[in-house]
Amino acid sequence: MLARVRSCAIVGLDAEPIEVEVDIASGLERLTVVGLPSAAVRESGERVRSAIANSGFFYPQHRLTVNLAPADLRKEGPAYDLPIALGIMAASRQVLADLEDALVVGELGLDGAVRHVNGALSMAAMAQQRGYRRLFLPEPNASEAALIEGIDVYPVSHLNDIIGHLTGQNEIPCQNATTFSVEEEVVYPVDFKDIRGQEHAKRAFEIACAGSHNVRLVGPPGSGKTLMARALPSILPAATLRESLEITRIYSVAGELNGAGPLIRARPFRAPHHTISHAGMVGGGRVPRPGEISLAHRGILFLDELPEFGSKNLESLRQPLEDKVVTISRAAGTLSFPANFMFVAAMNPCPCGYFGDERRPCNCSMMTVQRYQGRISGPLIDRIDIHVDVARVPVEKLSSLEGGEPSAQLRQRVEQARARQQARFAQLDKTNLVVNGDMGPGEVQRFCPLKESGKNLMTAAVRQMDLSARAYHRVLKLARTIADLAGDKEIDTPHLAEALQYRARAMI
Repeated sequence: MLARVRSCAIVGLDAEPIEVEVDIASGLERLTVVGLPSAAVRESGERVRSAIANSGFFYPQHRLTVNLAPADLRKEGPAYDLPIALGIMAASRQVLADLEDALVVGELGLDGAVRHVNGALSMAAMAQQRGYRRLFLPEPNASEAALIEGIDVYPVSHLNDIIGHLTGQNEIPCQNATTFSVEEEVVYPVDFKDIRGQEHAKRAFEIACAGSHNVRLVGPPGSGKTLMARALPSILPAATLRESLEITRIYSVAGELNGAGPLIRARPFRAPHHTISHAGMVGGGRVPRPGEISLAHRGILFLDELPEFGSKNLESLRQPLEDKVVTISRAAGTLSFPANFMFVAAMNPCPCGYFGDERRPCNCSMMTVQRYQGRISGPLIDRIDIHVDVARVPVEKLSSLEGGEPSAQLRQRVEQARARQQARFAQLDKTNLVVNGDMGPGEVQRFCPLKESGKNLMTAAVRQMDLSARAYHRVLKLARTIADLAGDKEIDTPHLAEALQYRARAMI
């Protein structure tokens, strides 16, 4: 007898429908899985056999064929265990139920327990879009899937649970869509009030967060670069519900929710080590998964000791910094992952770290310093809006009992500036245009007009600083953010002057 059960596969960040067909034919006992299965899917036969037997049901002693359609899409992971087991029991007439409107996913243990799978949020979204009414999935994934409205979510903890539900013996309580708030107070590990000195760097960070601009800090060891970068999340505005769903979807597919709750409320702060691989940074692998630049979506990607990262990893940032998306091409196809993040980097001016320091001499030769700074390419430098030199903090400020401005006050000004930007961009009806850093050339021309004095200043700056066309537009976007922080409707000469001060200058 033939039975069909609907399931799904994760492709990139999206879920694709999969039809699990199970046929029982005469012959010696054997389970054959076809439809381009991976090793984990082929091994499902042994898990399913033990789970059915240990759950008190009969495993057919015949030739079983399992087809995962469409056959040209590779099936990865153990999420097909539960639909295969359900299909076998339906084909053997142990379960008689209508599953046309149901989607089933889940990994099985040998005792019949249903285990967690990745990508439940994407699965629920696909089920809702394609008109499925019911979604059966592991209990740990239920609250995550319930974020999607318009579908009934049934948490399954054991194979017996779904069999009992389908046969009417023991109904599983439905978990409907839950409304979550993203306005809960988030506790941050570092507050700017605890950072002494570096007022110019704090000002630069305030501007960067207000418009989502990229930042590079250069200074000697111990000057507070890393500490200030780790305090950045405390002044970022709270993520909107739409942004939280985007972040949660990425982390769900990557398997990094880690029981932190169904919805990620805090903006990500990713700080990979400089030994990270290219696939770990950009994403990819045999089965492409999101990398650090996608896990930092709507948050911060912080690279400490920037020149220590491999040139391949650094140059791979160039396209995502422009397009806000990373594209991974493989022989089987091309996948795109979102990568709209705020890039923050910190570095020493030389290998010993003390080039240009007033109190400690540098031990590096000029050639060594040039070679070290040359590890950061010009195109990558050109994509960074704010470059800040961070000097060591005087001992008088370190020993002072007077703290700096708290993060709450900085965040309030940042939120006000972003509110002005959102009101400005609302007329465009572009969902991806949220802050000034997202503007393209067309939006820059429309929203960043200059007065005659500003045009003269930019003309002189382009000639003297040799600014590229990209740098010209980035200066205008940065000046627009500075004006928004000041509450000004137009970009004035002081706004442009401050924005130009943040452009990169030769350190040698």
